[in-house]
Amino acid sequence: MKQYYVVMALAVVFSCKNPSGENKQVAKEIAREKTEKAPVLNLEEARRLSQMPLHCMDTEYPNKLNQVIGSEEDLQSPKALHPAFYGCFDWHSAVHGHWSLVSLLKRVPELEGASEIKGKLLGHISKENIAQEVAYFYGEHNKTYERTYGWAWLLKLAEELHTWDDPVAKELESNLQPLTDLIVTKYLEFLPKLNYPIRVGEHPNTAFGLSFAYDYALSVGHIALKEMIEGRAKDFYMNDQGCPLSWEPGGFDFLSPCLEEAALMKRILPKETFKPWLADFLPQLVASNFALEVGKVSDRSDGKLVHLDGVNFSRAWSLMKISEGIPEYQYLQNIAYKHINHSLPSIVGDSYEGGHWLGSFAIYALNSVHE
Repeated sequence: MKQYYVVMALAVVFSCKNPSGENKQVAKEIAREKTEKAPVLNLEEARRLSQMPLHCMDTEYPNKLNQVIGSEEDLQSPKALHPAFYGCFDWHSAVHGHWSLVSLLKRVPELEGASEIKGKLLGHISKENIAQEVAYFYGEHNKTYERTYGWAWLLKLAEELHTWDDPVAKELESNLQPLTDLIVTKYLEFLPKLNYPIRVGEHPNTAFGLSFAYDYALSVGHIALKEMIEGRAKDFYMNDQGCPLSWEPGGFDFLSPCLEEAALMKRILPKETFKPWLADFLPQLVASNFALEVGKVSDRSDGKLVHLDGVNFSRAWSLMKISEGIPEYQYLQNIAYKHINHSLPSIVGDSYEGGHWLGSFAIYALNSVHE
């Protein structure tokens, strides 16, 4: 943020010397964008957000199994099918609920009930449970199960464990490793077959799935996965121009197709290549008076409509990534703050339709502000 304040100061000084015209407007816009308060993941916020995954990780019903039933043998309870990740309504939400707790413990070690939380994590992510999760993916009808949204969150969980300096993290990472390795293999097998990216605002979004997988590859030094994602991202997105951001969000979106793509390309391109690419892809971002209205939820008891809280968090983490290390885009961080601040007060104490997953999105968005 240091560059941001230098730019603001220079703009104000210059406008005083020449108080008319474009420079005055620039200073005015910069001052306006500075007004949003940066959200903070403090101890109380961490305690509040931890209650959401703690509440749902052992809540087996209601549950959406998303399975193809090949025979009556497949008609088993969620816990029987997925002993590690059976709660929080569906498999991917259970996975990122576990990620949420790991992330909070890693960043806020003094979190209330930390030892109990570690015990619950060890109980769920045991060697025996993960072996059964792996076996599920080898079922005849399960080879594409949770592709790629659940895969992405599994690798995000693995990355969080790998980068957490704690004895419990090492044990959990080791227990999870067979499933982690399987998901990496699935990415490496699937990506060469994908001729076109999936550009939607929900689970199948290709850019989102590649971003999380890329973060994992960088963290653990998995060269094959890293290079595969770099190549496919360039194949899919390098020639994209004029993304229709004004069409977003869709009524059920929890991801921004335009911003997720830009955040992925920021990861894989050098700055000198990314900046002209972004100027062509989202030219409206160049203007310092760029604004983005928050997604508005009309009914938080509706499992689809509440997705718009999610889009606010995911927009925020994408904007933070896009602006990272680029002074002329620092003002986007204030738009990110606005999106987080709009939805954060509403998600705790919300209905189960949002509570089983939105905490993870909020935590990841808050992490992006302080990394």
